[in-house]
Amino acid sequence: MVKLLIVDDEEIEREGMQAILQKSFSKLVIKQAKNGGIAVQMAGEFKPDLILIDIKMPGMSGLEAFERIIVDHPSIKFIMVTAYDTFDYMRQAIQLGAKDYLLKPSKASDIVETVGKVLKQIVEEQKSFATNRLQQELLQRTMSIVESDVVTQLLFDHVHEVHIDMLVELLDIKSMDEMFVVNVLMPKGSETFYSDVKEKVRQTVSGWVGALHGNRLPIIVFRNPEKSFRSEAVYLAREILSIPNFDTKSNWFVGIGNVCGSLDRVRKSYQESLMATMDTTEPVKYHLYEDMRVIEGLCTGYSIKQLEKEISDQSRLGQWEKVRTHVMNLLQCCENEGISLLQAQQRVLEVLWIVSRVLRELGIETATPFYSFQTHNYRQLQYETDDLLDQMRQWYVKYYELLEADTIEQTKQYIIEHSHGEISLDALGKRVGLSPIYMSRMFKEKIGVNYIDFLTECRIEKAKQLMSSSNKSIKEISYEVGYHDPNYFSKVFKKLTNISPKEFQKTMLGKKD
Repeated sequence: MVKLLIVDDEEIEREGMQAILQKSFSKLVIKQAKNGGIAVQMAGEFKPDLILIDIKMPGMSGLEAFERIIVDHPSIKFIMVTAYDTFDYMRQAIQLGAKDYLLKPSKASDIVETVGKVLKQIVEEQKSFATNRLQQELLQRTMSIVESDVVTQLLFDHVHEVHIDMLVELLDIKSMDEMFVVNVLMPKGSETFYSDVKEKVRQTVSGWVGALHGNRLPIIVFRNPEKSFRSEAVYLAREILSIPNFDTKSNWFVGIGNVCGSLDRVRKSYQESLMATMDTTEPVKYHLYEDMRVIEGLCTGYSIKQLEKEISDQSRLGQWEKVRTHVMNLLQCCENEGISLLQAQQRVLEVLWIVSRVLRELGIETATPFYSFQTHNYRQLQYETDDLLDQMRQWYVKYYELLEADTIEQTKQYIIEHSHGEISLDALGKRVGLSPIYMSRMFKEKIGVNYIDFLTECRIEKAKQLMSSSNKSIKEISYEVGYHDPNYFSKVFKKLTNISPKEFQKTMLGKKD
């Protein structure tokens, strides 16, 4: 739909022009103005795409009206209507950007041709604008998906088809020198506010908004060096909590992690932001992790750093009972010292994150351990902690069961194909990244025989095949399957088959005859 405004102080001129144009362009929406002042007003109300305006009118001239309208509405196009004696004014109008002009009086065909050319241009521009707008909308949706994907990969260690470095390049961030994570705790049923929160973040800071995970919305905020961390973080939290239609009695809460210096470390800030949302009973509905009291050294005679080192080593070795004993001892220590539940929960959760980090370093994909709610007593905290430890133990066991199954198959196949050579447990272990002792134990447990027995079986089986399909001597066959002493080969063969190699070969060759 194209809208046109005819401006002329003579009604007969306006009516005649409208009749001619309406006949040739039936879908054209046309309105009239009898002077320049009214034209200026209607430009804002009617928002025409094209204005046909007479230059010479009493009061505000067409040229003056043109100059005023074009300031506020630069996209409106103009065709000037002029008599021969006002042609100098016409030159000024063309300099201001008028698309064309019509002389008074004009033939109907000239009017249709001149207006038609400009209308065609307008329609083409509208189509181009619509296409560009659609492309921009599609781009914005795509970038929004990319943004959520990047946050998910950074904070939750997910591996997606497109590598995170490629996705980060697509996102426009001026500086990534420092960043921190904000976690918005959104009550059930408040998912409809997701876009409102995202728009508020866009208006307030430079950052990436992730996808909702349960009732938590993670946001990676890139620091503005001109503001302090605290003022920037608090301002964003208040802006999010001030979004209209929020129920002030609901459990909306914002947790803020500490600043980190790279994307590689942003997960720690995320974990801190989770910790900052543990106690939502505070009158202020946001909390900075740096304000939380850390209990390092509060347990008498308890070395937290030593504990963390031991738990890290034990997690790596799969010594889960020892890990559990250490964690439960820490809990008991906190209870004996009268440390608050919230602080104890904070300390234990930090230790569990060490276990989670170790598992990720081993290649085991795990969810970040987190208490689902604020516990009410130490007994409940013990049960919750036990569950979290058991989840991580199950991930560990499942990973190594799959790894062992795959390793056993690879190792068996390698031994079968290379049994004729010198294969040591040490060499096998290096191939799959396991120690010789672990390899020996795994063979016995998973296959039921030790490594030497399996290698011997492979060699004897290959010797049987050679005796059945060739006329090679026993000596030649013993060398070919990996034995340097034919006599020793004969002893091993008879021990496993209850028959000597010569008797076996004679029997097999006799069957062929």
